[in-house]
Amino acid sequence: MLLDALASEPLLLSLRVAALATLCALLLGLALAWLVARTRLPGRGMLEALCMLPLVLPPTVLGYGILLLMGRQGPIGVWLREHLDYTLIFHWHGAVLASTLVALPLVLKAASTALAQVDPELEAAARTLRQSCWGVFLRVTLPLAWPGILAGTLLAFARALGEFGASLMVAGSIPGQTQTAAMAIYDAVQAGQDEAALALSLAVSALSVAVLLASNRFLQTHPPRRFD
Repeated sequence: MLLDALASEPLLLSLRVAALATLCALLLGLALAWLVARTRLPGRGMLEALCMLPLVLPPTVLGYGILLLMGRQGPIGVWLREHLDYTLIFHWHGAVLASTLVALPLVLKAASTALAQVDPELEAAARTLRQSCWGVFLRVTLPLAWPGILAGTLLAFARALGEFGASLMVAGSIPGQTQTAAMAIYDAVQAGQDEAALALSLAVSALSVAVLLASNRFLQTHPPRRFD
């Protein structure tokens, strides 16, 4: 039963959505973390607060916000439909967007903390060797901050894997198209299919525990470097 759930279409879609959402959250989170931790950009505190909102907002509020912007009557949704003949609503790409937004705060917080712990003197020393800002980031800052960033990224993946509320509002629960594992569990419970719901729940739980164990183990073997 558990093996069948691990190979089920909803779980495979969840893994694809979570992987893409985590990648998007990582790229966006790193850029935002740099702005928050390393610049004096006016309003960066407000920017961080806005990016952290999905962590505390009800998923339905987040989903409704996406619908207002990306729906058929939303400003971005209308532009996408008129110029690209593309709509995010009731498409699995909508689940990726929703999962990205709920995973972003975890990456942002971990990355900003990790970047803040990197010794600026090491970066200054690298600049004296005629390294560009991008070279300093890739060769000095990122390797030193990477343990914390990776731990946050793993947590973001686990969060994206279990996303339900916002994704349901944006992508719907269309079997074979947008139905992720969380949606399939909900539908199975509603239909009285307890065995299917239990199998998928165990599969998602097992994957999430594995990701969390990997995150904890990595932090134990590669603790963030501190400089006094």
